[in-house]
Order: sequence, then structure tokens, then C-alpha cells
Amino acid sequence: MKVAGDMTIGEIVRMHPDAARVLMSFGMGCITWPGAQMETLEEGAAVHGLDVNDMLEALNKLFE
Repeated sequence: MKVAGDMTIGEIVRMHPDAARVLMSFGMGCITWPGAQMETLEEGAAVHGLDVNDMLEALNKLFE
């Protein structure tokens, strides 16, 4: 499976137990916020001023 920017944060966290740790390492501490269930990774990255491509690279390494 591959993580994509249009996936919700909640969906990504449910895909792999370490996804939350990776997201938090980028400063996304709001993964437990109820809105994260509907917010895409791209939207979350934009709100926090983060590079979604860096996040995707790190998340997809979990599935290699």
C-alpha cells in the first residue's frame, strides 16, 4: 500500500501503527483531533506549513 496526499490523516494512522509517530515527528501533533479524521494529509501539511512531499516520503518508507 502507498500513502497519498489526498488520503485523510485518520486513514493513514489506521494503515500503520507507526504512522502517528512519523506525523508527529514533522510537528503534526493534532492527529488525535477529531477533524483529522476528515482532513487530508495535503490539507494538514498546508495548515502547518509543512512539505507534504517530505511527509509522503517518510510515511511510504513504512511500507517498504
